[in-house]
Amino acid sequence: MRAARVVTRPNPPRPEPALILTAHGSADPRSAEVTHAVAGRIRRLRPWLDVRAAFLDHTGPRLGEVLRQTPDGVVVPFLLADAFHARTDIPAMIAESGCRAGQAAVLGEDPALLAVARQRLSEAGVSPDDERLGVLVAAVGSSSAAANARTATVPHALAVGTRWAGAEVAFATVPHNTPAQAAAALRHRGADHVVIVPWFLAPGRITDRVAGFAAREAMTMAEPLGSHNLVAATVLDRFDEVTSSAVAA
Repeated sequence: MRAARVVTRPNPPRPEPALILTAHGSADPRSAEVTHAVAGRIRRLRPWLDVRAAFLDHTGPRLGEVLRQTPDGVVVPFLLADAFHARTDIPAMIAESGCRAGQAAVLGEDPALLAVARQRLSEAGVSPDDERLGVLVAAVGSSSAAANARTATVPHALAVGTRWAGAEVAFATVPHNTPAQAAAALRHRGADHVVIVPWFLAPGRITDRVAGFAAREAMTMAEPLGSHNLVAATVLDRFDEVTSSAVAA
């Protein structure tokens, strides 16, 4: 597991754009709480950096409002999948704002986030040596087949070095690879008990729906990735990719 990305401030310091941590937003307040908590971790890792939280929908401040208040910024999508929100919504909002702002890549299937998922499984009592265990990675799902294919790499990555009976992805919002289908596939592979790990940054209505399925099926469910220094470090990596490219140019 890598250490959190702590970077010493240059001397003399170069002016840095603001980091605008941009989440989808949810009517469930737990979602925004995680976004603000991760923003707080980033501020503690880099006290000199201007870090602002923004949301695309459901809660404020909205991204357009934050952009208009930020002379120079980099929007870092607080998203796992490179799908519609990252490819369409955020660029449109940046263009509509008329502000100068860069856009970083989504967090994706970063090794640091996989490490956090392994920690959540461990906290739920999962052993890497349990040969009768099936691990079900529950993700939101997307209309983008390419995004779903990348998410589908997560179970294999989590299972490397374990003795589990298997690991499968399940999508909560698309009509294929559903939790029920993934659980059946794991049992077919020899799992006599299944643990669900949510591939979500924060709890919300969709994770509650998955938790309801877990309760009905008597399955253990781990916590989402949540607020963690490795999540904050991944955000900083995406920010640094943009700012480093700008300096090199």
